[in-house]
Amino acid sequence: MVSLENLYSIFLQHPTVCTDSRKVTPGCLFFALKGDKFDGNQFVGQALSDGAAFAVTDAPPADLAASPQCLRVPDVLDALQHLATYHRRQFDIPVLAIGGSNGKTTTKELVTAVLSSHYPCHSTKGNLNNHIGVPLTLLDMPMDTEVAIVEMGTNRAGDIEQLCEIAAPTHGLLTNIGKEHLEGFGNLDGVKKAEGELFEYLARHHGCAFVNASEKYLKSMSRAVSKRVFYLESEELHPQDQFIDVKLLPGAPFVQVAFLSEKNKPVELQSRLIGRHNFHNIMTAVALGVYFKVPSAKIKAAIEQYEPTNNRSQLLTKDGNTIFLDAYNANPSSMRAALETLRSVPAKQKVAILGDMLELGAESGREHRDILRHASRLGLDCLVVVGTEFARCTSTSTGVLHFPDAGSAKVWLDQQAFQDAFILIKASRGIGLERVVAD
Repeated sequence: MVSLENLYSIFLQHPTVCTDSRKVTPGCLFFALKGDKFDGNQFVGQALSDGAAFAVTDAPPADLAASPQCLRVPDVLDALQHLATYHRRQFDIPVLAIGGSNGKTTTKELVTAVLSSHYPCHSTKGNLNNHIGVPLTLLDMPMDTEVAIVEMGTNRAGDIEQLCEIAAPTHGLLTNIGKEHLEGFGNLDGVKKAEGELFEYLARHHGCAFVNASEKYLKSMSRAVSKRVFYLESEELHPQDQFIDVKLLPGAPFVQVAFLSEKNKPVELQSRLIGRHNFHNIMTAVALGVYFKVPSAKIKAAIEQYEPTNNRSQLLTKDGNTIFLDAYNANPSSMRAALETLRSVPAKQKVAILGDMLELGAESGREHRDILRHASRLGLDCLVVVGTEFARCTSTSTGVLHFPDAGSAKVWLDQQAFQDAFILIKASRGIGLERVVAD
Protein backbone atom coordinates (compact mmCIF):
# COMPACT_ATOMS: atom_id res chain seq x y z
CA MET A 1 0.00 0.00 0.00
CA VAL A 2 1.25 3.46 -0.86
CA SER A 3 1.37 5.94 2.03
CA LEU A 4 -0.29 9.35 1.84
CA GLU A 5 3.12 11.06 2.02
CA ASN A 6 4.48 8.99 -0.86
CA LEU A 7 1.31 9.54 -2.87
CA TYR A 8 1.68 13.28 -2.37
CA SER A 9 5.30 13.18 -3.55
CA ILE A 10 4.15 11.41 -6.70
CA PHE A 11 1.31 13.93 -7.12
CA LEU A 12 3.78 16.83 -7.02
CA GLN A 13 5.61 15.26 -9.95
CA HIS A 14 2.36 14.45 -11.77
CA PRO A 15 -0.12 17.14 -10.65
CA THR A 16 -2.77 16.49 -13.28
CA VAL A 17 -5.48 14.31 -11.73
CA CYS A 18 -7.94 12.35 -13.86
CA THR A 19 -10.93 10.28 -12.74
CA ASP A 20 -12.33 9.49 -16.20
CA SER A 21 -10.36 6.98 -18.27
CA ARG A 22 -11.78 8.59 -21.43
CA LYS A 23 -10.02 11.86 -20.56
CA VAL A 24 -6.57 10.55 -19.67
CA THR A 25 -3.68 12.82 -20.69
CA PRO A 26 0.02 11.89 -20.83
CA GLY A 27 1.67 11.99 -17.42
CA CYS A 28 -1.55 12.29 -15.40
CA LEU A 29 -2.43 10.54 -12.16
CA PHE A 30 -5.49 8.32 -12.76
CA PHE A 31 -7.80 7.59 -9.81
CA ALA A 32 -9.86 4.45 -10.41
CA LEU A 33 -13.07 5.54 -8.72
CA LYS A 34 -16.09 3.28 -8.39
CA GLY A 35 -19.70 4.29 -8.95
CA ASP A 36 -23.09 2.63 -8.95
CA LYS A 37 -22.71 1.57 -12.58
CA PHE A 38 -18.95 1.50 -13.17
CA ASP A 39 -15.67 0.41 -11.60
CA GLY A 40 -12.64 2.46 -12.55
CA ASN A 41 -10.39 -0.46 -11.63
CA GLN A 42 -11.54 -2.14 -14.83
CA PHE A 43 -9.99 0.71 -16.85
CA VAL A 44 -6.60 0.88 -15.14
CA GLY A 45 -4.85 -0.92 -18.00
CA GLN A 46 -6.41 1.34 -20.60
CA ALA A 47 -5.51 4.46 -18.62
CA LEU A 48 -1.87 3.41 -18.37
CA SER A 49 -1.79 2.51 -22.06
CA ASP A 50 -3.17 5.97 -22.90
CA GLY A 51 -0.32 7.65 -21.04
CA ALA A 52 -1.25 7.91 -17.37
CA ALA A 53 1.93 7.94 -15.31
CA PHE A 54 0.33 6.09 -12.41
CA ALA A 55 -3.05 4.62 -11.49
CA VAL A 56 -4.38 4.81 -7.93
CA THR A 57 -6.37 1.61 -7.44
CA ASP A 58 -7.88 -0.51 -4.69
CA ALA A 59 -8.38 -3.58 -6.92
CA PRO A 60 -5.85 -3.61 -9.77
CA PRO A 61 -6.33 -6.06 -12.64
CA ALA A 62 -4.50 -9.34 -12.01
CA ASP A 63 -2.00 -8.77 -14.81
CA LEU A 64 -1.06 -5.36 -13.36
CA ALA A 65 -1.09 -6.19 -9.64
CA ALA A 66 2.71 -6.10 -9.46
CA SER A 67 3.16 -3.10 -11.74
CA PRO A 68 5.03 -0.17 -10.15
CA GLN A 69 2.58 2.10 -11.99
CA CYS A 70 -0.29 0.78 -9.89
CA LEU A 71 -0.46 2.59 -6.57
CA ARG A 72 -2.49 0.38 -4.25
CA VAL A 73 -4.70 2.03 -1.62
CA PRO A 74 -7.47 0.67 0.65
CA ASP A 75 -10.12 2.88 -0.97
CA VAL A 76 -9.62 5.12 -4.00
CA LEU A 77 -12.21 7.77 -3.04
CA ASP A 78 -10.75 8.06 0.45
CA ALA A 79 -7.28 8.39 -1.06
CA LEU A 80 -8.46 11.17 -3.39
CA GLN A 81 -10.08 13.06 -0.53
CA HIS A 82 -7.15 12.66 1.88
CA LEU A 83 -4.68 13.69 -0.82
CA ALA A 84 -6.75 16.82 -1.48
CA THR A 85 -6.77 17.71 2.22
CA TYR A 86 -3.02 17.10 2.45
CA HIS A 87 -2.46 19.46 -0.50
CA ARG A 88 -4.81 22.07 0.95
CA ARG A 89 -2.86 21.98 4.26
CA GLN A 90 0.25 23.18 2.44
CA PHE A 91 -1.45 26.59 2.04
CA ASP A 92 -1.79 29.18 4.78
CA ILE A 93 -4.35 31.25 2.91
CA PRO A 94 -8.02 32.21 3.14
CA VAL A 95 -10.17 29.35 1.85
CA LEU A 96 -13.75 30.53 1.30
CA ALA A 97 -16.57 27.98 1.22
CA ILE A 98 -19.80 28.96 -0.54
CA GLY A 99 -23.01 27.04 0.15
CA GLY A 100 -26.72 27.80 0.08
CA SER A 101 -29.94 26.85 -1.66
CA ASN A 102 -29.79 29.14 -4.70
CA GLY A 103 -27.20 31.15 -6.57
CA LYS A 104 -24.08 29.32 -5.36
CA THR A 105 -22.40 29.08 -8.72
CA THR A 106 -23.23 32.62 -9.86
CA THR A 107 -22.08 33.98 -6.50
CA LYS A 108 -18.89 31.92 -6.73
CA GLU A 109 -18.21 33.25 -10.22
CA LEU A 110 -18.82 36.86 -9.16
CA VAL A 111 -16.68 36.55 -6.02
CA THR A 112 -13.93 34.92 -8.07
CA ALA A 113 -14.08 37.72 -10.63
CA VAL A 114 -13.73 40.35 -7.90
CA LEU A 115 -11.01 38.70 -5.81
CA SER A 116 -8.96 37.50 -8.80
CA SER A 117 -8.77 41.09 -10.03
CA HIS A 118 -6.41 41.75 -7.11
CA TYR A 119 -5.05 38.39 -5.89
CA PRO A 120 -3.92 35.10 -7.45
CA CYS A 121 -7.15 33.13 -6.91
CA HIS A 122 -8.28 29.58 -7.47
CA SER A 123 -11.93 28.53 -7.53
CA THR A 124 -14.28 25.68 -8.32
CA LYS A 125 -14.66 25.05 -12.04
CA GLY A 126 -18.28 24.86 -13.12
CA ASN A 127 -20.25 23.23 -10.32
CA LEU A 128 -17.75 20.58 -9.16
CA ASN A 129 -19.14 20.95 -5.67
CA ASN A 130 -19.59 17.42 -4.31
CA HIS A 131 -17.46 14.77 -2.57
CA ILE A 132 -15.46 14.25 -5.78
CA GLY A 133 -15.57 17.76 -7.23
CA VAL A 134 -14.26 19.49 -4.11
CA PRO A 135 -11.14 17.27 -3.89
CA LEU A 136 -10.50 17.81 -7.60
CA THR A 137 -10.81 21.57 -7.09
CA LEU A 138 -8.28 21.51 -4.26
CA LEU A 139 -5.82 19.29 -6.13
CA ASP A 140 -5.94 21.70 -9.07
CA MET A 141 -4.86 24.60 -6.84
CA PRO A 142 -1.52 26.15 -7.96
CA MET A 143 1.15 26.81 -5.34
CA ASP A 144 0.98 30.59 -5.89
CA THR A 145 -2.71 30.75 -4.89
CA GLU A 146 -3.45 33.47 -2.32
CA VAL A 147 -7.22 32.99 -2.02
CA ALA A 148 -9.28 29.85 -2.74
CA ILE A 149 -13.04 29.83 -3.37
CA VAL A 150 -14.72 26.44 -3.01
CA GLU A 151 -18.37 25.84 -3.86
CA MET A 152 -20.11 23.22 -1.70
CA GLY A 153 -23.33 21.45 -2.64
CA THR A 154 -25.53 19.14 -0.62
CA ASN A 155 -28.56 16.91 -1.03
CA ARG A 156 -28.46 15.11 2.30
CA ALA A 157 -27.42 15.74 5.87
CA GLY A 158 -23.69 15.38 6.47
CA ASP A 159 -22.56 16.41 2.98
CA ILE A 160 -21.37 19.91 3.93
CA GLU A 161 -19.69 18.65 7.08
CA GLN A 162 -17.71 16.13 5.02
CA LEU A 163 -16.74 18.75 2.43
CA CYS A 164 -15.58 21.13 5.16
CA GLU A 165 -13.39 18.40 6.66
CA ILE A 166 -11.81 17.95 3.23
CA ALA A 167 -11.37 21.63 2.33
CA ALA A 168 -10.84 23.10 5.82
CA PRO A 169 -12.35 26.51 5.00
CA THR A 170 -11.25 29.54 7.01
CA HIS A 171 -14.15 31.66 5.76
CA GLY A 172 -17.62 30.80 4.53
CA LEU A 173 -21.03 32.02 3.48
CA LEU A 174 -24.48 30.74 2.62
CA THR A 175 -26.25 32.52 -0.22
CA ASN A 176 -29.74 31.85 1.19
CA ILE A 177 -32.03 29.13 2.53
CA GLY A 178 -34.87 27.83 0.37
CA LYS A 179 -36.81 24.70 -0.51
CA GLU A 180 -34.21 22.51 -2.21
CA HIS A 181 -33.65 18.74 -2.41
CA LEU A 182 -36.67 18.11 -0.18
CA GLU A 183 -36.48 14.49 -1.25
CA GLY A 184 -33.37 14.24 0.94
CA PHE A 185 -34.03 16.98 3.52
CA GLY A 186 -37.75 16.50 4.13
CA ASN A 187 -38.61 20.14 4.84
CA LEU A 188 -37.18 23.61 5.28
CA ASP A 189 -35.84 22.79 8.74
CA GLY A 190 -33.91 19.93 7.17
CA VAL A 191 -32.44 22.33 4.62
CA LYS A 192 -31.39 24.76 7.37
CA LYS A 193 -29.75 21.99 9.36
CA ALA A 194 -27.85 20.59 6.37
CA GLU A 195 -26.66 23.94 4.99
CA GLY A 196 -25.92 25.14 8.53
CA GLU A 197 -23.16 22.54 8.83
CA LEU A 198 -20.90 25.15 7.22
CA PHE A 199 -21.49 27.63 10.05
CA GLU A 200 -21.03 24.84 12.59
CA TYR A 201 -17.64 24.01 11.12
CA LEU A 202 -16.57 27.66 11.16
CA ALA A 203 -17.70 27.98 14.76
CA ARG A 204 -15.65 24.94 15.83
CA HIS A 205 -12.55 26.08 13.97
CA HIS A 206 -12.69 29.81 14.79
CA GLY A 207 -13.43 30.78 11.21
CA CYS A 208 -15.15 33.82 9.76
CA ALA A 209 -18.70 33.83 8.40
CA PHE A 210 -19.99 36.38 5.89
CA VAL A 211 -23.68 36.88 6.62
CA ASN A 212 -26.22 38.47 4.31
CA ALA A 213 -28.38 40.18 6.92
CA SER A 214 -31.05 40.87 4.28
CA GLU A 215 -31.73 37.12 3.95
CA LYS A 216 -34.00 35.23 6.33
CA TYR A 217 -32.48 32.73 8.75
CA LEU A 218 -28.78 33.42 8.12
CA LYS A 219 -28.16 35.74 11.06
CA SER A 220 -29.61 33.33 13.60
CA MET A 221 -28.07 30.28 11.94
CA SER A 222 -24.58 31.81 12.20
CA ARG A 223 -24.83 33.00 15.81
CA ALA A 224 -22.32 30.41 17.10
CA VAL A 225 -19.60 31.77 14.81
CA SER A 226 -17.43 34.13 16.84
CA LYS A 227 -16.32 36.24 13.88
CA ARG A 228 -19.08 37.44 11.57
CA VAL A 229 -19.03 40.07 8.84
CA PHE A 230 -22.52 41.33 7.99
CA TYR A 231 -23.59 42.87 4.71
CA LEU A 232 -27.05 44.02 3.72
CA GLU A 233 -29.22 45.99 1.33
CA SER A 234 -29.40 49.58 2.51
CA GLU A 235 -31.30 52.66 1.43
CA GLU A 236 -28.40 54.84 2.58
CA LEU A 237 -24.70 54.04 2.46
CA HIS A 238 -22.89 54.47 5.76
CA PRO A 239 -19.24 53.83 6.62
CA GLN A 240 -19.27 51.33 9.48
CA ASP A 241 -17.15 48.48 10.72
CA GLN A 242 -19.77 45.86 11.48
CA PHE A 243 -21.85 46.14 8.31
CA ILE A 244 -21.07 46.56 4.62
CA ASP A 245 -23.90 48.43 2.91
CA VAL A 246 -24.88 47.92 -0.72
CA LYS A 247 -27.71 49.87 -2.37
CA LEU A 248 -29.92 48.65 -5.19
CA LEU A 249 -30.30 51.42 -7.76
CA PRO A 250 -33.29 51.77 -10.08
CA GLY A 251 -32.62 50.36 -13.49
CA ALA A 252 -34.10 47.82 -15.84
CA PRO A 253 -33.47 45.22 -16.84
CA PHE A 254 -29.88 45.09 -15.52
CA VAL A 255 -29.03 45.21 -11.81
CA GLN A 256 -27.35 48.45 -10.77
CA VAL A 257 -25.83 48.91 -7.31
CA ALA A 258 -23.88 51.43 -5.26
CA PHE A 259 -21.37 50.91 -2.46
CA LEU A 260 -18.76 52.97 -0.65
CA SER A 261 -15.19 53.11 -1.88
CA GLU A 262 -12.15 52.93 0.38
CA LYS A 263 -12.42 56.73 0.59
CA ASN A 264 -16.11 56.51 1.59
CA LYS A 265 -17.22 57.85 -1.79
CA PRO A 266 -20.22 56.21 -3.53
CA VAL A 267 -19.29 53.88 -6.39
CA GLU A 268 -22.02 52.93 -8.85
CA LEU A 269 -21.93 49.98 -11.23
CA GLN A 270 -24.24 48.31 -13.74
CA SER A 271 -24.02 44.55 -14.11
CA ARG A 272 -25.03 42.29 -16.96
CA LEU A 273 -27.35 40.35 -14.64
CA ILE A 274 -31.06 40.92 -14.12
CA GLY A 275 -33.39 40.20 -11.22
CA ARG A 276 -33.46 40.96 -7.50
CA HIS A 277 -32.05 37.51 -6.72
CA ASN A 278 -28.96 38.46 -8.69
CA PHE A 279 -28.72 41.67 -6.69
CA HIS A 280 -28.02 39.52 -3.64
CA ASN A 281 -25.33 37.61 -5.56
CA ILE A 282 -23.73 40.90 -6.62
CA MET A 283 -24.03 42.32 -3.11
CA THR A 284 -22.11 39.32 -1.77
CA ALA A 285 -19.30 39.83 -4.29
CA VAL A 286 -19.09 43.53 -3.41
CA ALA A 287 -19.01 42.77 0.32
CA LEU A 288 -16.20 40.25 -0.03
CA GLY A 289 -14.26 42.62 -2.25
CA VAL A 290 -14.55 45.35 0.36
CA TYR A 291 -13.57 42.97 3.17
CA PHE A 292 -10.51 41.67 1.34
CA LYS A 293 -9.49 45.23 0.44
CA VAL A 294 -9.87 44.96 -3.30
CA PRO A 295 -9.76 48.51 -4.71
CA SER A 296 -13.25 49.75 -5.50
CA ALA A 297 -12.35 50.43 -9.14
CA LYS A 298 -11.42 46.76 -9.54
CA ILE A 299 -14.63 45.61 -7.84
CA LYS A 300 -16.66 47.76 -10.23
CA ALA A 301 -14.79 46.57 -13.33
CA ALA A 302 -14.93 42.89 -12.36
CA ILE A 303 -18.69 42.86 -11.80
CA GLU A 304 -19.48 44.97 -14.85
CA GLN A 305 -17.42 42.65 -17.07
CA TYR A 306 -18.93 39.42 -15.71
CA GLU A 307 -21.27 37.78 -18.20
CA PRO A 308 -23.38 34.76 -17.17
CA THR A 309 -23.03 31.51 -19.12
CA ASN A 310 -24.08 27.86 -19.01
CA ASN A 311 -27.86 28.39 -18.82
CA ARG A 312 -27.63 30.51 -15.66
CA SER A 313 -29.34 33.92 -15.82
CA GLN A 314 -28.39 34.25 -19.49
CA LEU A 315 -30.00 36.94 -21.60
CA LEU A 316 -30.23 35.94 -25.25
CA THR A 317 -31.77 37.61 -28.28
CA LYS A 318 -33.58 35.45 -30.81
CA ASP A 319 -36.11 36.28 -33.53
CA GLY A 320 -36.69 39.74 -32.12
CA ASN A 321 -37.34 38.46 -28.60
CA THR A 322 -35.36 38.51 -25.35
CA ILE A 323 -34.80 35.09 -23.77
CA PHE A 324 -34.08 34.82 -20.05
CA LEU A 325 -32.49 31.39 -19.93
CA ASP A 326 -32.16 30.10 -16.38
CA ALA A 327 -32.52 26.37 -16.90
CA TYR A 328 -29.56 24.99 -14.99
CA ASN A 329 -31.44 24.41 -11.75
CA ALA A 330 -34.79 25.12 -10.13
CA ASN A 331 -36.58 24.84 -6.82
CA PRO A 332 -39.63 26.69 -5.48
CA SER A 333 -37.71 29.72 -4.18
CA SER A 334 -35.59 30.18 -7.30
CA MET A 335 -38.65 29.66 -9.52
CA ARG A 336 -40.53 32.43 -7.70
CA ALA A 337 -37.51 34.73 -8.00
CA ALA A 338 -37.36 34.16 -11.76
CA LEU A 339 -41.09 34.79 -12.12
CA GLU A 340 -40.72 38.01 -10.14
CA THR A 341 -38.03 39.12 -12.59
CA LEU A 342 -40.39 38.35 -15.50
CA ARG A 343 -43.17 40.32 -13.81
CA SER A 344 -40.98 43.38 -13.27
CA VAL A 345 -39.33 43.79 -16.67
CA PRO A 346 -40.93 46.07 -19.30
CA ALA A 347 -41.96 44.11 -22.40
CA LYS A 348 -44.77 44.10 -24.94
CA GLN A 349 -45.38 40.42 -24.28
CA LYS A 350 -44.35 38.22 -21.38
CA VAL A 351 -44.05 34.46 -21.75
CA ALA A 352 -43.05 31.86 -19.15
CA ILE A 353 -41.94 28.36 -20.11
CA LEU A 354 -41.50 26.45 -16.86
CA GLY A 355 -40.20 22.91 -16.47
CA ASP A 356 -40.45 20.49 -13.58
CA MET A 357 -38.59 21.13 -10.33
CA LEU A 358 -36.91 17.84 -9.41
CA GLU A 359 -35.95 16.20 -6.11
CA LEU A 360 -38.82 17.68 -4.10
CA GLY A 361 -40.01 14.31 -2.77
CA ALA A 362 -43.40 14.16 -1.12
CA GLU A 363 -43.76 17.95 -1.40
CA SER A 364 -43.46 17.93 -5.20
CA GLY A 365 -47.17 18.01 -6.04
CA ARG A 366 -47.97 20.82 -3.63
CA GLU A 367 -44.95 22.91 -4.65
CA HIS A 368 -45.73 22.59 -8.36
CA ARG A 369 -49.37 23.57 -7.75
CA ASP A 370 -48.25 26.60 -5.74
CA ILE A 371 -45.89 27.75 -8.50
CA LEU A 372 -48.57 27.25 -11.14
CA ARG A 373 -51.09 29.29 -9.13
CA HIS A 374 -48.51 32.02 -8.56
CA ALA A 375 -47.56 32.19 -12.25
CA SER A 376 -51.23 32.23 -13.30
CA ARG A 377 -51.84 35.38 -11.24
CA LEU A 378 -49.11 37.41 -12.96
CA GLY A 379 -51.17 38.26 -16.05
CA LEU A 380 -48.68 36.73 -18.48
CA ASP A 381 -49.46 36.65 -22.18
CA CYS A 382 -48.58 32.97 -22.30
CA LEU A 383 -47.82 30.36 -19.64
CA VAL A 384 -46.32 27.02 -20.68
CA VAL A 385 -45.33 24.14 -18.42
CA VAL A 386 -43.22 21.11 -19.29
CA GLY A 387 -42.86 17.73 -17.60
CA THR A 388 -44.75 15.09 -15.66
CA GLU A 389 -44.88 16.97 -12.34
CA PHE A 390 -46.57 20.02 -13.82
CA ALA A 391 -48.86 17.71 -15.85
CA ARG A 392 -50.47 16.50 -12.63
CA CYS A 393 -51.69 19.98 -11.71
CA THR A 394 -52.70 21.53 -15.05
CA SER A 395 -56.15 19.90 -15.23
CA THR A 396 -57.63 22.51 -12.90
CA SER A 397 -55.83 25.45 -14.54
CA THR A 398 -57.16 27.39 -17.49
CA GLY A 399 -55.03 29.08 -20.10
CA VAL A 400 -51.98 26.94 -19.38
CA LEU A 401 -50.28 24.97 -22.14
CA HIS A 402 -48.60 21.70 -21.17
CA PHE A 403 -45.99 19.71 -23.06
CA PRO A 404 -44.49 16.40 -21.96
CA ASP A 405 -40.90 17.32 -22.79
CA ALA A 406 -38.58 20.05 -24.04
CA GLY A 407 -38.64 18.77 -27.61
CA SER A 408 -42.39 19.21 -28.01
CA ALA A 409 -42.24 22.61 -26.32
CA LYS A 410 -39.59 23.65 -28.84
CA VAL A 411 -41.82 22.61 -31.75
CA TRP A 412 -44.58 24.81 -30.33
CA LEU A 413 -42.29 27.80 -29.70
CA ASP A 414 -40.83 27.63 -33.21
CA GLN A 415 -44.34 27.99 -34.60
CA GLN A 416 -45.13 31.15 -32.64
CA ALA A 417 -44.80 34.68 -33.95
CA PHE A 418 -43.80 36.53 -30.78
CA GLN A 419 -42.23 39.94 -31.29
CA ASP A 420 -40.55 42.09 -28.65
CA ALA A 421 -41.45 39.44 -26.09
CA PHE A 422 -39.57 38.63 -22.90
CA ILE A 423 -39.50 34.84 -22.55
CA LEU A 424 -38.50 33.15 -19.29
CA ILE A 425 -37.19 29.58 -19.54
CA LYS A 426 -36.75 27.99 -16.11
CA ALA A 427 -36.49 24.35 -14.95
CA SER A 428 -34.35 21.81 -13.18
CA ARG A 429 -31.33 20.63 -15.13
CA GLY A 430 -32.76 17.18 -15.73
CA ILE A 431 -35.53 18.62 -17.92
CA GLY A 432 -33.04 19.99 -20.46
CA LEU A 433 -35.27 22.98 -21.13
CA GLU A 434 -32.47 24.91 -22.82
CA ARG A 435 -33.25 22.80 -25.89
CA VAL A 436 -36.39 24.90 -26.37
CA VAL A 437 -34.26 27.76 -27.75
CA ALA A 438 -31.47 25.70 -29.31
CA ASP A 439 -30.82 26.25 -33.01
